[in-house]
Amino acid sequence: MSESKVVEAKPQKNIQDFDSKKKPKRNSYAFACAMLASMTSILLGYDIGVMSGAAIYIKRDLKVSDTQIEVMMGIINIYSLIGSCLAGRTSDWIGRRYTIVFAGAIFFVGALLMGFSPNYAFLMFGRFIAGIGIGYALMIAPVYTAEVSPASTRGFLTSFPEVFINSGILLGYVSNFAFSKLSLQLGWRMMLGVGAIPSVILAVGVLAMPESPRWLVMRGRLGDAIKVLNKTSDSKEEAQLRLAEIKQAAGIPEDCNDDVVQVKTKNTGEGVWKELFVYPTPAVRHIVIAALGIHFFQQASGIDAVVLYSPKIFEKAGISGDTHLLLATIAVGFVKTVFILVATFNLDRFGRRPMLLTSVGGMVISLLTLAVSLTIIDHSKTKLIWAIALSIATVLSYVATFSIGAGPITWVYSSEIFPLRLRAQGAAMGVVVNRVTSGVISMTFLSLEKAITIGGAFFLFGGIATIAWIFFYIMLPETQGKTLEEMGESFGKIWAKPKNAKGVEDGNDRVSQVQLGTNVST
Repeated sequence: MSESKVVEAKPQKNIQDFDSKKKPKRNSYAFACAMLASMTSILLGYDIGVMSGAAIYIKRDLKVSDTQIEVMMGIINIYSLIGSCLAGRTSDWIGRRYTIVFAGAIFFVGALLMGFSPNYAFLMFGRFIAGIGIGYALMIAPVYTAEVSPASTRGFLTSFPEVFINSGILLGYVSNFAFSKLSLQLGWRMMLGVGAIPSVILAVGVLAMPESPRWLVMRGRLGDAIKVLNKTSDSKEEAQLRLAEIKQAAGIPEDCNDDVVQVKTKNTGEGVWKELFVYPTPAVRHIVIAALGIHFFQQASGIDAVVLYSPKIFEKAGISGDTHLLLATIAVGFVKTVFILVATFNLDRFGRRPMLLTSVGGMVISLLTLAVSLTIIDHSKTKLIWAIALSIATVLSYVATFSIGAGPITWVYSSEIFPLRLRAQGAAMGVVVNRVTSGVISMTFLSLEKAITIGGAFFLFGGIATIAWIFFYIMLPETQGKTLEEMGESFGKIWAKPKNAKGVEDGNDRVSQVQLGTNVST
């Protein structure tokens, strides 16, 4: 009898109920907020794209060496660490929205300094300032977007930063081609300086956005938070459920419905680093490993080497002439942008895990094929048209497969798995790993190519991508459709267990029921 009663009992509603029964109309307000916030990522993309071509003319004008060029290309990733490390505390202090404005203002100054650089040293100073702004933008855009998005479209909306990174890369490539006809002294300065224009537009546009509801709850502003949640949720009932879950994570009693409340535990970052790295719960430890690992492998598989040095790669493949090289790089930017849009519209349909594993598998094949074709070209005394065509095709297939999974899912996944109290600092650490790895790859590619040949370099990247696929298969569980406060149920288990027919992981671990961010003994 007791068993039949249990069967007949109605399950308590959660946010997944709103996703599974019917697909709600896409929330246009949340869409607009996510788009505005994510457009800050265009700053990084533009810098990556424009430097690939500008470096050709900077080297000729300033008479600098290959070593100075590769340092100049990659150092902005190291500089961005300052912004990423400061962004977590800044966003908890002044809010997510004003942190985005701050990022745009810093990059504006950096772009102007680069555009007016009289020499190499001044150019490096401009890149230092711009790098700080990029670090802020990279950390805060996905965090804000994840916190404002309803669960039904969070994957779609949180992939926007990667969409705009790719759009920025394409704009940078087009800028290279457009200004390449100017004089040597003016061309590259125009390429870099015009990057100040979008930062102004973005900073003004972001002021029209609401503050993140989770940040408002952290500050005890429940009345303001529910107003934002009502606008960014698929229904009023879902908004109330999201508010209840955020209140629970923030330590606010569920029956407290005042517009303004006193939050006993100030969520300003104190003790967060200890909870992340010194005495994490099993679930938090798994989250940290997954977040840092996905950021590391995204960059270690060589994407920045391909994007930044695509003119060099195409030159090695047999293409000659600045115009042809720059047009070939535009093709790379176009393919990246098209396939990131494909990924964006399918993340919430197929899930993070299947798309990521498919993406990395395609990257492995593309990298190894590119390595073989470049090695054949390097050892051939005659011009092999088929090998040149294969090299170009595999560069395009590599950026395409990267863009359908590893590119956007890295930012989506790492921004949604951290619990509220640890989210800003956890996301910042992911960006730190991402930028350090990117900086190392960018600043060593030319030296690596000279040491082990360009084909050898891509064999190395192919091997790293293979290890990445194994890591993702083992360590990254599916997060599709889960609310940000329910992520702990998927973590704390080393092997990423499959879901059962109802979409719930088999073999729930008691550890996963412990509230993330607390060190509770079980």
